[in-house]
Amino acid sequence: MDGQIISQDRDFKYILQDTGAIYLGARYSYAELLEEEMVAFKLKTIISRYILQDVDASSTLESHFYYMTRENDSFRVFRELKVKVKVSIPEEKKSLTGKVRRCYKDKLYTLKDLADLNLARKKQSGMIIREIVISKLGLMTFTV
Repeated sequence: MDGQIISQDRDFKYILQDTGAIYLGARYSYAELLEEEMVAFKLKTIISRYILQDVDASSTLESHFYYMTRENDSFRVFRELKVKVKVSIPEEKKSLTGKVRRCYKDKLYTLKDLADLNLARKKQSGMIIREIVISKLGLMTFTV
């Protein structure tokens, strides 16, 4: 069982880029991101100078964004980076045979919209944070 959990954890630890954004798997901790070669130096600097003032290095992106509010200093930093958050929300669907199955619907939230959801509503919906999307333009214009 532990091997399966570790394998699933690795599935949500990735770093991808395209011309407009950097995509981070939400299971990364901030300490792990600081050690990753694929993370840009400027992003590492922002994490170490600003984010780690507000949160512990062992915190995962998933838990940090789940509990983030507009009052957090890190909210303002991530807002400047034009961050969006990809979440999965469980839902039940009926097949043509009438069998009910559980599946997940993905939704992309702006940081503001995610922070505006209260914790009880997040828990009630069963929301799971999967990915953090950082705008390359936001990263480029951020002054360190």
